[in-house]
Amino acid sequence: MALLSISGVHTFYGAIEALKGVDLQVEEGEIVTLIGANGAGKSTLLMTICGNPRAARGSIHFDGREITTTPTNEIIRRGIAQAPEGRRIFPRMTVLENLQMGALSADPAYFEEDLERVYHLFPRLKERQVQRGGTLSGGEQQMLAIGRALMSRPRLLLLDEPSLGLAPMIVKQIFHVVAEINEKQRVTVFLVEQNAFHALRLAHRAYVMVTGEITLTGTGQELLANEDVQAAYLEGGHG
Repeated sequence: MALLSISGVHTFYGAIEALKGVDLQVEEGEIVTLIGANGAGKSTLLMTICGNPRAARGSIHFDGREITTTPTNEIIRRGIAQAPEGRRIFPRMTVLENLQMGALSADPAYFEEDLERVYHLFPRLKERQVQRGGTLSGGEQQMLAIGRALMSRPRLLLLDEPSLGLAPMIVKQIFHVVAEINEKQRVTVFLVEQNAFHALRLAHRAYVMVTGEITLTGTGQELLANEDVQAAYLEGGHG
């Protein structure tokens, strides 16, 4: 049984159909990536999983239980966390306060342990823990967004464009940490990413979305080798 199962999901913004019958699965322990052009519906899918916006048709199951109409706060308590596109940290709060916000739905008995786990992944955050989030660099804010999500002790981590706007060296660091979160901390990862080359190298399995529909699926390596994927997303195969 898949940890996350999405079946026939349609999502609308007013009269505009953003998702057109999406079917997708994420097995426990996997890194699954979703690639596609701007406006394809990738972020909408992640937000629909979290209940905002709601799926108009279809179903979403997490750990065998339907969450299609479950309130967002309850979805988080069940073990899904998201690091959203654009980071959306609390700019006036310190790094530590942002991480405390991420821990609100978790058992407080684990707070210190989880905090040290995040600081191990992102030593820069420990150095900056009393600094306001809005004064951090873009890369540090992305680290904080991921760390904040991890503080809720998720079983499934949704990452929306974690490399967006970052320098190549920071991008490599972020993807290395995502692999560590998956391998050593046993967190399943569903990654939406425009940097198709890095995402497909990292992923166990991958999907391609075009205008709200899944058009292709396979292992990360299969999609890296696919000529259509190379032409559309990998600049002819050069990552």
